[in-house]
Amino acid sequence: MSHSARPTVPDAVTKLAAQAKEAADRIRPVVVETPVEQIEVLAPNIEAEVFFKLENLQSTGSFKLRGASNKILSLSRAEAARGVIAASNGNHGLGVAAAAKSAGIAAEVYVSNHVSPSKVQRIQEYGARIKHVGDDPLEAELAARAAASQQGKVFISPYNDVQVMAGQGSIAVELLRQLPPLDAVFVAVGGGGLIGGIGAYLKCASPHTEVVGCWPQNSPVLYESIKAGRILEVAEQPTLSESTAGGLEPGSVTLEVCSRVIDSSVLVSETEILEAMRRVRALKGWVIEGAAAVAVAAFLKNAGRYKGKRVAVVICGANVSEKVLSAL
Repeated sequence: MSHSARPTVPDAVTKLAAQAKEAADRIRPVVVETPVEQIEVLAPNIEAEVFFKLENLQSTGSFKLRGASNKILSLSRAEAARGVIAASNGNHGLGVAAAAKSAGIAAEVYVSNHVSPSKVQRIQEYGARIKHVGDDPLEAELAARAAASQQGKVFISPYNDVQVMAGQGSIAVELLRQLPPLDAVFVAVGGGGLIGGIGAYLKCASPHTEVVGCWPQNSPVLYESIKAGRILEVAEQPTLSESTAGGLEPGSVTLEVCSRVIDSSVLVSETEILEAMRRVRALKGWVIEGAAAVAVAAFLKNAGRYKGKRVAVVICGANVSEKVLSAL
């Protein structure tokens, strides 16, 4: 699906692009500038220059460290002294825990009872406290928000926060330094924080770069919401792309931004996601998470459109659950 051309960049996007540039400078001391690697033989007959942006090499194994670091480094002294609360069964919790440790502030991460024990252990190793609530990530999130409100602490959303989006947008700042010119970038989409930040910066700094949103067919919540022009509840099926799954918070700031910055959209099947994970492992020996494979699969599905073009695929993370690993 292609969205219609948008010649003017709205104020919200321009402002977010400026914030992404500021975020890149702010978080540089604590976040790795991840390399890009050209992938020569991703599949036969590909006539594009394909580069992977290796966010799987962040210390926490995921891009989420960027947004969490930007948010935490933007807190006032009083807010930092009170500590922060987040809710996450995965990469966001790790990002918040690591960013809080780096900044020397307290963090508490609410998780559902279905979180993997290994993930809990990693979050605790960064010094964050864990609180188990309910059987569903949404229950944990609602409880975390309520606790933050009662305790006067800042709640850090995984996507519904402009400073978090700006931190994720620092990826685009690096990409344009590393790969000028850039014709297209493929980004997996869940809540929209990653593609919102990347897309906003590119719309202002490199408007010719196509921003391609990549979804698992089994969990296209933001895709359907963009089409409808409002946040929808969408029935989801299980997906290997665990970190993009889940509903969208009412009033999320990502809806407007993403509807303005995503130029085209690709939906991929579970078979295509698994094949992309296996192909990357066979080619490079890397285990990438399902969400990263969504972006790889989306490029493979449309590779013919990018003949002679320079393309970046964001490898957003490498934290694979035991369940997904067994499917590999």
